[in-house]
Amino acid sequence: MFKYTLDNKRYHTLNYYYKNKFGIKVFKLSLNGGFTCPNLDGTKGFGGCIYCSKTGSGEFGGDRLKSLTEQVSDMKKIVNKKNIPCKYIGYFQARTNTYAPVSVLKRKYEEVLACDDIIGLNIGTRCDAITDECLDYLEELNKRTYLVVELGLQTIHDKTSKLINRCHNMNEFDEMVKKLRKRHINVVVHIINGLPFETEEMMLDTVKHLNNLDIQGIKIHMLHIIKDTEMARLYKEEKFHILSKDEYIDIVIKQLELLNPKIVINRITSDPDKDNLLEPTWLLDKCQLLNDIDKEMKKRNTYQGIKY
Repeated sequence: MFKYTLDNKRYHTLNYYYKNKFGIKVFKLSLNGGFTCPNLDGTKGFGGCIYCSKTGSGEFGGDRLKSLTEQVSDMKKIVNKKNIPCKYIGYFQARTNTYAPVSVLKRKYEEVLACDDIIGLNIGTRCDAITDECLDYLEELNKRTYLVVELGLQTIHDKTSKLINRCHNMNEFDEMVKKLRKRHINVVVHIINGLPFETEEMMLDTVKHLNNLDIQGIKIHMLHIIKDTEMARLYKEEKFHILSKDEYIDIVIKQLELLNPKIVINRITSDPDKDNLLEPTWLLDKCQLLNDIDKEMKKRNTYQGIKY
């Protein structure tokens, strides 16, 4: 059995990491802090990333019209329907969750940390939206709670990055990872497979680059095309190739084989809203996709890091 798993997975599971670190089941609560983005409001660009939904990837998070305390309460009921003994991590998911004055960040973060059974925070953000003052606060926060900063990268390739309107470069990303790690803050990186016109080799190169950085986790997403987005318009015009389920499984396994086995796999597929999804529809059966990845890894007798 692979070392970093409790359920016969062949990759370093988040469930294993939490159980090993906290000794109890841990659920993440997806929250909406009401933030915007620097490539949405004109600071770096307009329109946001072209794949992003109107909610800023917060489809399954809390209701932004409610207080964060109310969101925490609501999400607890959703993720822990059986009321099993557990702890919770507040996950600021939608849009860019460090993109505000530190006084605002403190008010929002501390409200969540004050809720019962919250043991830490995951903060989703961009490499170009963390000021030095924010870093100082995050460093202080990291000393008194469990903290993870989740950085969206999506791809290392500048041509693709420009196409999807990321509005930051690789140097900015690499430098922010170094700054966070210098302060001993854990970093999880988001990547997307199947971005327009990217080859398998390009997707594997993104993972190879991450091996050279001091990151603690990764989220692997499959590009999904959502209604009423710029990506939907581009797909209609260009009809670029959408990865098939088998292609995605093959690429993910090859990425896992390359990854340092100590890097925790926080996510291995996307989780689209069925009412707004255009393509690919095979993403809607998440359990089957995860099972198929497991079966194929067993068939190949492979595991995370075998080629690291």
